[in-house]
Amino acid sequence: MQTTQSQPRRHFLQTLLQSCAAGALLPQIETLLAEETGQSSRSLPPVPGKLSVNLRKRGKEIDASPTIEQTEWNASETAIIICDMWADHPCKLAAQRVDRMAPRMNQVISKARDQGVAIIHAPSGGIQLYEDTPFRQRIKEARPSKPPVPIQSWCYLNPEKESPLPVDDTVKRSTESTLRGCDDPIADYKKNTDRHEHPAIKIVGYDVISANGQEIFNFLEQEQRKNIVIMGVHTNMCVLGRPFGIRQLRYLDKNVVLCRDLTDALYDPRDRPYVSHARGTEMIIEHIERHWCPSILGKDLTKVIPGSNNPDS
Repeated sequence: MQTTQSQPRRHFLQTLLQSCAAGALLPQIETLLAEETGQSSRSLPPVPGKLSVNLRKRGKEIDASPTIEQTEWNASETAIIICDMWADHPCKLAAQRVDRMAPRMNQVISKARDQGVAIIHAPSGGIQLYEDTPFRQRIKEARPSKPPVPIQSWCYLNPEKESPLPVDDTVKRSTESTLRGCDDPIADYKKNTDRHEHPAIKIVGYDVISANGQEIFNFLEQEQRKNIVIMGVHTNMCVLGRPFGIRQLRYLDKNVVLCRDLTDALYDPRDRPYVSHARGTEMIIEHIERHWCPSILGKDLTKVIPGSNNPDS
């Protein structure tokens, strides 16, 4: 039962909230008010359960061996962002690899969702295809939050924080497209490829859809999701550079990691350093581990520590 002593404090917090601009509410004050009233602005149920996560890291030296550090995350403080897993792609070998990856990705996010992890689908360029769905409405209604640094439309390679990428993804083999890094033998770039998310990846429940950096930041703050897992394509381009990608999330001081077994690079073995496509992807993953953030495996997201999901645990 609330005591009369708490009423002045609650009134003070409500007055502060009312005085804030609509686009710049203070999350800390809203959290305190939620504690006072027993209410929460979170749309996903915050359930108990801890994930045991194995972080693979590297030193910045080029020959540094990876290390594994085990840590624990609350499932209710964790979110997955699925980057650009389109139903089709102008590069047909890239599309084939997405076809292969999508069913495994769906298995991982399905199990993670059951544990209380938030799922954000980000098929850039195809968001308008979902405008009339509850998944778009839910994220657009997230409480506005002011980011600590500007959210960029694209985060380019940052020479102050990283060395040049280990693969050359700048070569274009068609005058009809700006697409780079495609390893099709003969590039036949088709415009207007299907930008729906791959049909093997299911969008259900409390999931949300956005490729807007501010919308995603609002949702992460509202839902108190500080551990962010990026999976999808392409590792050397959109996964790093999108306004919800690894570089931007690091600038926002989020605890971001790459899911290394559910990603793929856009790299052509005809280009430097002339290695297989699989090795080229591995080299980009190593670059990210060295300069930006650790990586994990999808299986780390599929189950919680036994007993940690019990009430009042």
